[in-house]
Amino acid sequence: MNFNKSFEQKLFRIDQYDFDTLALELFQYQFNANPVYKRYIKELGIDTDQIKKITQIPFLPIQFFKSHKVMCGDWVPEISFASSGTTSSMASKHHVKKIDFYRNHSLSIFNKFYGSPTQYHFMALLPSYLERNNSSLVYMVDELIKASESEYSSFYLDDTAALIKNIDKAKRTDKRIFLIGVSFALLDLVEQHKLDLSDAIIMETGGMKGRRKEMIRKELHDQLKRAFNVRFVHSEYGMTELMSQAYAKEDGIFFTDKNLKILLRDLNDPFDYAKNDRQGGINVIDLGNYNTCAFIETQDIGRRVGRGFEVLGRFDNSESRGCNLMI
Repeated sequence: MNFNKSFEQKLFRIDQYDFDTLALELFQYQFNANPVYKRYIKELGIDTDQIKKITQIPFLPIQFFKSHKVMCGDWVPEISFASSGTTSSMASKHHVKKIDFYRNHSLSIFNKFYGSPTQYHFMALLPSYLERNNSSLVYMVDELIKASESEYSSFYLDDTAALIKNIDKAKRTDKRIFLIGVSFALLDLVEQHKLDLSDAIIMETGGMKGRRKEMIRKELHDQLKRAFNVRFVHSEYGMTELMSQAYAKEDGIFFTDKNLKILLRDLNDPFDYAKNDRQGGINVIDLGNYNTCAFIETQDIGRRVGRGFEVLGRFDNSESRGCNLMI
């Protein structure tokens, strides 16, 4: 059995394995199989035979997904997800070898946090993402919409009237409304309509996309909680370069599935770790990235909160991103 097939099977039985052992196994494979990652490590002068702990693993700066084809081996991707980027920069691209894996993997993570999609009506307000046909977020939400088997689950681009009408109908069913949207779209909605969605799940995926002034998360959530009459606003932490997602059910505190681990690096030294592991740059180990690079140095700043983590913003001079990164 080849490495990819064997490792994929381990991921779907992740509870039976030790995360650090799998991460070290994957690191040695990707050092040899990923030419971009291998060259980066060699340029750093690191002896990979000496790496025995995950804190010794070098993390690939996320910018490489813009400038290079980050892949293990030579294969034709079934889909290539791309970030929204900005007018002044290239978009990040994440090449996906098997779209079935991404579908099953993201649905499995969702199930662990929220249960079966059949419990919900998914109503999506993702206009800035729908303008592209290669958004990983749109793909994931589309799969949730299909899996829900609800006539009211849909993307509501500019059709607010249909959304309001279907919210009213959906309230009378035994399924729960799951409203997911970018920040500016949710704010536009509540400014135009008074909605009591106290029994619904409201999830923001971040991002004003230049449509509104950026807000800190607490300010955004407080405004949405009042407008929708809910106790908490949920959040999703994901990005083009990751196969896995983290979710926050309250107060912006994210938790991960067992496929994902967050490490905090020193704010001034990317090769050292934050003192007391309290606040620093976010490094991600995503075992779902077994065909690309699982060890990513992001441009996000975060801090530990118990067993979870909070995203505080981004490093200076880094680009504003759409997936839950409000400065």
